Amino acid sequence: MRVSAEVDPDLEATEIVDRTVKAGGPALLFEHPKNATHPLLINQFGTERRMCLAFDAPSLDAVAAKLQDVLEMQPPEGLVDKVRGLKKLKSIADSRPQTVRRAPSQEIVLEEPSLEGLPIQRCWPGDPAPFITLPAVITRDPRTGSRNVGMYRMQVIDDRTTFMHWQIHKDGRADYLATEGRIPVAVALGLDPVTTYSASAPLPKHIDELMLAGFLRGEPVEVVQAKTIDLEVPANAEIVLEGYIEKDEVGDEGPFGDHTGFYTPPEPFPIFHLTAVTMRRDAIYPSIVVGKPPQEDAWLGKATERIFLPAVRMSVPEIVDYDLPVAGAFHNCVIVSIRKSFPGHAKKVMHAIWGLGMLSLSKSVVVVDEWVDVHDYEQVFFYVCANVDPKRDVLLSEGPLDHLDHAPTLQFQGGKLGSDATAKGPAEGTRPWPEEIRMSDEVRALVDRRWAEYGIELGSAASNGGSRRRLLVSLSRATRRD
Repeated sequence: MRVSAEVDPDLEATEIVDRTVKAGGPALLFEHPKNATHPLLINQFGTERRMCLAFDAPSLDAVAAKLQDVLEMQPPEGLVDKVRGLKKLKSIADSRPQTVRRAPSQEIVLEEPSLEGLPIQRCWPGDPAPFITLPAVITRDPRTGSRNVGMYRMQVIDDRTTFMHWQIHKDGRADYLATEGRIPVAVALGLDPVTTYSASAPLPKHIDELMLAGFLRGEPVEVVQAKTIDLEVPANAEIVLEGYIEKDEVGDEGPFGDHTGFYTPPEPFPIFHLTAVTMRRDAIYPSIVVGKPPQEDAWLGKATERIFLPAVRMSVPEIVDYDLPVAGAFHNCVIVSIRKSFPGHAKKVMHAIWGLGMLSLSKSVVVVDEWVDVHDYEQVFFYVCANVDPKRDVLLSEGPLDHLDHAPTLQFQGGKLGSDATAKGPAEGTRPWPEEIRMSDEVRALVDRRWAEYGIELGSAASNGGSRRRLLVSLSRATRRD
């Protein structure tokens, strides 16, 4: 939706977007941001439907199935298997970024680079300055030469410098720490939705985010040599900021109104220096608002949850499904259903999750049986309340926590809580476990067939046998509309 009225990127835009996101409203293009020369695009990812449109897929689970197909490749046994395997390998090879000589992102090259004119938002009253919130930050590992693309906020210091919020667990910080002296940095703004998403994805360090984007898009991401630094940048970006960071130059960044719903306090972070700005002739500046959930970033997180389920299953195959509640800011709670096959199996899965990539930062894990819908939080809470004996089924541990978690006494580390809400057997020291109440299939089918005769109108969920709603808690029904 185009908004022609003048809107101030300082706080006003945030309040508009906050109301729009929570009502399940449209993407917004502010055509005349105050004191800016470029339009401002926000809420492009704000519903499940728009995320699916971005991936050209009927559902986020369909995107996950595409990734699962590659992860489950086995040595071919026959000619047909060999042909299928070759097709899969070709699709992976064809996903590598493709270098071009000319690029829309370099139609304009500013000889005197400046952030002036960009509608960079100050989102919340406690923010000390505007923040770039939807960047794809590109660095290179000085040891291996591999590229990293990550999404790290950037607080504006002046027209030519910003802070770079490289958190302790992030790959961009690892590249920075491994560099002696100056590290070149490029910041791509306004990419296609899949490439933007890929910058936020928690990939292992050896996997190129632009290659993942090419695989998910079905065509490679085109890149072009930057003008002032030795990095390749996305050729179709709206705007590219080129620059560098000196190894030992830091300053106090923050506070910042974060996706946790709280302000993260000031901390020392590196300083990014601008050496060039390139852009399209009609460049649009993209942004995202984070804050108390649900916000637009909820669907970036949900996309990661669904797309990476096959990868999680590769490491922990007994997992049926999992859910990262939006209200838990994605790192505070994991709900996981498992095919339980031995005593203590739920605790084994808890420890596995606490050792698995970025899931290792999860503060709490709830484990339920395979027949429980992990996305139906009311149902999950029923089994937590019904099946958990706190003395027997609650596991307290400790380990690393998210950089942004303000609850632990020590930053970056603290307590872990696991709850085993599965049904228990005698080998786990229980009394005889009671049978759960369920209506027989015959009677349910009978009522389904005769429902129209009863003349009772209760809505589709009740009249079709009580099928469960798939809930993504904290996201209202309205949030799921386009």
